[in-house]
Amino acid sequence: MTDSTPPDSTAVPDPAVVVDPQVVNGQCEQADPQQEQQEPSAESQAEGFKMDQEMKITDSIEDRGLLESSMRLKPHEAQSYRKKALWVSWVSIVVTIVLAIAAFTVSIMRHSASAFGFAFDATLDVLSSVIVLWRYSNAAAVHSAHREYIACVILGVIFILSSLCILGKAIHDLATKLLPEVDDFLFSVSIVSGLVCIILAVVKFMLGKVLTSRALITDGFNSLVGGIMGFSILISAEVFKHEPKVWYLDGTIGVLIGLIILAYGVKLLLDMVPRVRQTRNYERFE
Repeated sequence: MTDSTPPDSTAVPDPAVVVDPQVVNGQCEQADPQQEQQEPSAESQAEGFKMDQEMKITDSIEDRGLLESSMRLKPHEAQSYRKKALWVSWVSIVVTIVLAIAAFTVSIMRHSASAFGFAFDATLDVLSSVIVLWRYSNAAAVHSAHREYIACVILGVIFILSSLCILGKAIHDLATKLLPEVDDFLFSVSIVSGLVCIILAVVKFMLGKVLTSRALITDGFNSLVGGIMGFSILISAEVFKHEPKVWYLDGTIGVLIGLIILAYGVKLLLDMVPRVRQTRNYERFE
């Protein structure tokens, strides 16, 4: 009989028999492409999650009837910018009243359609600044979306009414071939009006961006249009001085600016009326 001895468990295996787990039939196992893309996909997922969270926060802020500025500005910063908006509005009211009186005088004395258009735009600027004053008169409503949208709706209505007056005057002057008269007074009013209105527009745009205020930005747009109209008076008068055949330039500029104001007013109403309805239940500042 032959004794059968059990195999030694401590025996060292033959190296020739050991198979590399990463080698099968002489070929190396390829790395999993999903593992290679695991890290970048995780980063993209994190960025997507962060964007989703920011969008949800913004939506929740809007749903509560607040503007985006409530997320970015501290309370004391918001109040500081609110006071600056009030100061700019008061300065704009005083300056544009003076400019409106001067422009109406020029339009009557020199038969200028663009001067009349600028005078009406300056009057519109006074009204829009008054609306901005109302908008920021309540310190607790600095971030109120409902109050903001109401101010924009009122601005839209004023824009449309003013544009109709400007268009009517300009078309009448074109139909009757009313020729503008040129003198130094017209030039001085044009230059001063253009520079002052553009400076006011820049300041209003800056404050409107910080406070995310469409009303302030609209007020700035109106000031910008007034500045362009002020220089257009100078351009049309200078062209008419050298080329009397181009008498229609003054009235044409008045029509163009009237159409621009009309289009902006209509767009403002289309954008803001639905938002007023959406936020009418959020007047907690009252």
